[in-house]
Amino acid sequence: MAELKLRARACTRLCVSVPSDTAVLSKTQVNEDFQEELVIRPLHSGDIYASFQFRTVWETDFMKGNKVSHYRLFPKSLGQVISKFSVRELHISFTQGYWRTMQWGQPFIPSPPGAELWVWFQDSVTDVDATWKELTNVLSGIFCASLNFIDSTNTLQPSASFKPLGIGNETDHRFLRYATLPREIVCTENLTPWKKLLPCGSKAGLAVLLKSEKLFHSSFHSQSVHIRPVCQDRQCKSSSWELRQALNVVFDLHTSGQSKREWSLFKMFSRTLTEACPLASSSKIYIDVTDNPQEEQFELSPATPLLSQAVVLGDRRTFSVYDLTQQVTFGTVRSLNLMIRWKSSEGDMLRPLLHAERYVTGYGLQTGEIHTLMYNNHPFRSFPVLLLDSVPWYLRLYIHTLKVISKGKDNNPSYIHYQPSKDRERPHLLEMLLQLPPHSVTEVTVQFERALLKWTEYTPDPNHGFYVGSSVISSLVPSTVAMETNITMEQPLFSSFFPCKEESSYFARVYTEPLLVNLPTPDFSMPYNVICLTCTVVAVGYGSLYNLLTRSFQVEEPNPGLAKRIANVIRRMRGVPPL
Repeated sequence: MAELKLRARACTRLCVSVPSDTAVLSKTQVNEDFQEELVIRPLHSGDIYASFQFRTVWETDFMKGNKVSHYRLFPKSLGQVISKFSVRELHISFTQGYWRTMQWGQPFIPSPPGAELWVWFQDSVTDVDATWKELTNVLSGIFCASLNFIDSTNTLQPSASFKPLGIGNETDHRFLRYATLPREIVCTENLTPWKKLLPCGSKAGLAVLLKSEKLFHSSFHSQSVHIRPVCQDRQCKSSSWELRQALNVVFDLHTSGQSKREWSLFKMFSRTLTEACPLASSSKIYIDVTDNPQEEQFELSPATPLLSQAVVLGDRRTFSVYDLTQQVTFGTVRSLNLMIRWKSSEGDMLRPLLHAERYVTGYGLQTGEIHTLMYNNHPFRSFPVLLLDSVPWYLRLYIHTLKVISKGKDNNPSYIHYQPSKDRERPHLLEMLLQLPPHSVTEVTVQFERALLKWTEYTPDPNHGFYVGSSVISSLVPSTVAMETNITMEQPLFSSFFPCKEESSYFARVYTEPLLVNLPTPDFSMPYNVICLTCTVVAVGYGSLYNLLTRSFQVEEPNPGLAKRIANVIRRMRGVPPL
């Protein structure tokens, strides 16, 4: 009986404590929100561009000494990073492949090949460099990447580029750090911790499609994490922390092994959708049907009556919408497998207004020249661009050879900032504000000299070459339609990443290709030859000397003849000493 009474009291206490926990959770649910969406854009080449975006918004304050202990949707590991290192904005991306702008158009969230990290710190940070170094080591462990190789030799402090994307007017670039690792290889060990940051992981919702063996068998793959403070409403009376996880992938028609111009969720990801993430307030799939108003180019099944229009990258696009929170979307089979069947390959893609590329010229291993080309494809309007170029210290720039040519004439920059490198301490930093004439190609050239490294500074495969990070071009590109200046929570995620302050233009960021430069490389087989020769000399010389010093010599008499031996036998028998 006493045991039953104790159990009853424990049950009563448990039942009494449930409503208070529920109240805490309900209060937390009001302050937190999670959305997920997938945008699929059929490309005219027959390829498919798929863009996943997951957004978690939490109305809390990591600063001002507040210790946040309860995490529900927002990942605790990133929340502790924000609080410990006083981070105001954090943007990190891992990309495999190069985005082909002229074939695929502009991506929703651009990123360079390799790894990219740029962080804005709070003005309360006293030693930014030490905090930056410690932060890169922590992020290296969280995302299982080589971010610990970021040091002063590849870290920049831009003066005009990479303005904050969240709220806040503080633009003191002393608290900004930017670094890239163009040789970083992206694989499954980077994707797994990225998926674990999602509230539902990869168990439900759109994240079930993120199958590594399919994602990495593609022409382009990029995953990124963006943390910034955003406004809760139009008046921006209250702010929240936004965590946006994006994954972009382009599936190639030929490498996928498909003989037909036909795509489906199962063919792309080897899985179908059965439910939305239970923690998501919105879960939608958008199919871009702007170039297919009468289903002349491709057929979409199952069809949906929901259509939505959004202004994306200066153009008004039309999308077919599938709401995964509605049970009608899955039909009677409780499974959604979208399918696109191409009918015609005709049609012209809208050329992007801004495009850039970069390459290296020259011969030999002493000098060379870097060429950066920026294309303005607008027929009658010019617009400014901000070019950021980072060159490692072992490529010594001749800044007096810098030339900017547009339509055969010199194009003088209205703003230029150059920070020379220091050997083994910091890279070159070049920022220029240029005006691109309409329908023109602007070429920026600068000569350089290759340095001779110490033999311990070469990579394990020095003959492969050394990578130089991509150039970054930021610009306000003219828009064909009026842009939405007020970003609200109801807008699609793919159209609300970059803030817009003007209706006549939109912000675009373009990355060029990374460069692969050969440096003077010594003959690394020479140490092996020296070691072999030295060992041979030591073995022969020392071995002979050792034998001479340690071996004992004795004189042996020659063997007696047969007659003498017989005589000695006879003398022994007679008791006479032998001869």
